[in-house]
Amino acid sequence: MEIKQTVPDELLTSNAHELEPGQAELIGYAKSTEDVSEFMKKANDAGKKVITIGAHTGLTGATYPHKDEWFLSLAKMDQIVSLDKDTLTLNVQAGVTLAQIRDYLADTPYFYAPDPGEKSATIGGTVGTNAGGMRAIKYGVTRDNIRGYDVVLANGDIIHAGSLNQKNSSGYDLKDLFIGSEGTLGVISELQLKLIPRPRHESSMLVGFEKLEDLAPTVYEILNSPVEPVALELLEKNSVGYAEDYLQVEMPKQEGAAFLLLTLNSNDEKALTRELEEVRSIVNSAGALNIRDIDEKEAQLVWNIRDHILTGIYAAATTKMYDPVVPTRYVPDLIIKSKKYADEMAISSAFFGHAGDGNIHICVLQEDYDDLKWKDMLVEYEEKLYPLIAELGGLPSAEHGIGLEKKEYLPYFYTKEYMNTLKAIKKALDPKNVLNPGRIFDL
Repeated sequence: MEIKQTVPDELLTSNAHELEPGQAELIGYAKSTEDVSEFMKKANDAGKKVITIGAHTGLTGATYPHKDEWFLSLAKMDQIVSLDKDTLTLNVQAGVTLAQIRDYLADTPYFYAPDPGEKSATIGGTVGTNAGGMRAIKYGVTRDNIRGYDVVLANGDIIHAGSLNQKNSSGYDLKDLFIGSEGTLGVISELQLKLIPRPRHESSMLVGFEKLEDLAPTVYEILNSPVEPVALELLEKNSVGYAEDYLQVEMPKQEGAAFLLLTLNSNDEKALTRELEEVRSIVNSAGALNIRDIDEKEAQLVWNIRDHILTGIYAAATTKMYDPVVPTRYVPDLIIKSKKYADEMAISSAFFGHAGDGNIHICVLQEDYDDLKWKDMLVEYEEKLYPLIAELGGLPSAEHGIGLEKKEYLPYFYTKEYMNTLKAIKKALDPKNVLNPGRIFDL
């Protein structure tokens, strides 16, 4: 294992745009589970705090160091170990990226279902936040697509959580405990990913609506029909423009200010045709301006634009992005009211997201405001936004995690007793508070 006393400058800040770089004492680059174990034993014995880091793509400030912590990098744990066709399992190290997994499986009959927009993210990072992505409404989130993994505890012990079995009623389910825990309970080092046979047929369409208020109820109608979409994405025209500017491409022509991007798949071509007709009937009844069937080439273009909306927004201005989730019927309420808050504060905003599962990405842009003024404005905006999310029965994060940025708002959504239970689990597994301290909550 390689240990360096000088930490790269880019790791001392995060995508949360801290005003000052943080401080870290050293960084260790692990190449195996055994390396991780040895590193954690040393840190635990020395009473040092450890921040686990992968591709540094997180959006909640969770890897920002501010108390001379030790960094544990899994970026060099980047090996795809094996493909087990008998159990449809892909064995990978935690530093493997989503792009690597996609490319490795491209010439096989299988795919890994979770599809977050940031393909340079590591699988370990996406498991840490239980990322969802575009295909979650049909295939579930990361949690639903992990068979098992090796995890190193705060004291350096190694355990395996999960199994290749289809059913399990054999004690506590530790697999789901560590997924979404943002590295605060253990360091996931090697994983067994569930693979799915690639459907024979797939089709996408782009539907234009005059305004968002027309589009949102349509999502609810589709989800309550016999149709089972792979993806159901909400795109605003101005949000798409950021990606077009960044990529220097144009989306296929479509009328309207709000778009529904929908993909269906099936092994039965006739069944797929029936579902497409059902969708057309629903969106026409909802007053769609136009329905555009997009071929494979156009679908690749449109999905690439969708994947780069956030990248384009970030390129245009310093941006704060929120990833709340609400029951799907309240998606229009969330967007309309949170947009109104931004407009009242003279803040530019952009919206897009996974309409099929109620997860909307809200972006507010700093533009000409100075840093200190912007920081105060964000606090004011959040003091309106998070109570709204709670009122709608939602949660503060669907797939990016809590990290440092959202932890003060978590009690808006959970009772004191619930928060105390979370803290009790943390204290039981990490009594010295070594792993990612201060993330999700303070002890």
